[in-house]
Amino acid sequence: MTKPHLSPDDLPSYKTTQISEILLSQLEEVTKKRFFLACHSMIRIYLSKFHWYFKVNSGILMLIMVCHDIESYQNIMTTVPYLSETLKRFANKAKISISSPVNNGVPWVISIDKAWNGDDLPNT
Repeated sequence: MTKPHLSPDDLPSYKTTQISEILLSQLEEVTKKRFFLACHSMIRIYLSKFHWYFKVNSGILMLIMVCHDIESYQNIMTTVPYLSETLKRFANKAKISISSPVNNGVPWVISIDKAWNGDDLPNT
């Protein structure tokens, strides 16, 4: 499959692309702050124990969480249904990606628009 050829006049300018990237970065940061404030205090404690952030890719908001130890991984896995419901306040289309502790598997990704319950969580 070949890519269609667009003339340089039909492509966005470098400045437009740069501004879009800055605005997208600001959106991700504001979403992170608002999401944190929307969460219950116990969930905020869990979130503060590991690295997490938002990324927008192809119009889909993704909550990315990186757990550094098995305890934080197990704790956050029990809160996925709550996180999913809270995330629905911020986007119609979103995903949650949870990485297990370093070198212990691939990230687990769930789309928030899928109907599921805690029984669907992977074994920890």
